[in-house]
Amino acid sequence: MKTKALILLLLLSVNQMFAQNIKIKGSDTVLPLTQTEAEEYMKANKQASIMVTGGGSGVGVAALMNGTTDIAQSSRSLKLDEKLKLKEDGKAYKEIIVAYDALAVIVHPSNKITQLKREQLEGIYTGKITNWKEVGGADLKIVVYSRETSSGTYEFFKEHVLDKKNFAGSALLMPATGAIVQSVCQTKGAIGYVGLAYLEKNIKALKVSYDQGKTFVAPSVKAAKNKSYPISRPLYYYYLTSVEKTVSPFVKFVLSPVGQQLVLKAGYVPLK
Repeated sequence: MKTKALILLLLLSVNQMFAQNIKIKGSDTVLPLTQTEAEEYMKANKQASIMVTGGGSGVGVAALMNGTTDIAQSSRSLKLDEKLKLKEDGKAYKEIIVAYDALAVIVHPSNKITQLKREQLEGIYTGKITNWKEVGGADLKIVVYSRETSSGTYEFFKEHVLDKKNFAGSALLMPATGAIVQSVCQTKGAIGYVGLAYLEKNIKALKVSYDQGKTFVAPSVKAAKNKSYPISRPLYYYYLTSVEKTVSPFVKFVLSPVGQQLVLKAGYVPLK
């Protein structure tokens, strides 16, 4: 009996030694993709345990820095001060692009507006345009929804849509992308922005023009892939090289043909 107990103890020790426990935290945009990838990976790798949570890109990067996550998922690249802090702490890291995404501008389905120029979006989000009639819509107050400042999507939208101008003080900052979807579908005058994977039937995505109204393009995987849709961006994983042995098999799975098929299935744009 003692021998059997010893063998079981040894087997348990070996299983624990090879167990793959990974924590992934950060971008709400990347969250549905990582959840899909993790579920499929764990089906094929029974010893693996992957915990995925959102909170925003800034939250994920902060967790990477303080050692509470193995992978930070992010919808933006690292900021200069974040890079300097990692270097200062002697923490070498890797940046991996896992997919691409299109950022869709959404409104309530009853809104007659179907398209907007970048300049009009800038006006709406900076507070210069406050009524839908100013852009050809109904006489209705515009209710502006945005992600909060810790979000990589917030940073990207500010830089690429608002031309680095500040959001209006009246903009309602939401803690998660799902909260924007819910708010827009319940508010007739609402406008918001979300990743492609969050598009649903109860919200309407607008066509966008970046050439002052000459061409308007709707957000889609195809349009993001051929780069005809102007609000597209890469999605990242960041991890410290000190945990590379642990996270590398999962990252390789995400980048593999099977993993990239899941990217497409989840509503994102594959790398190839």
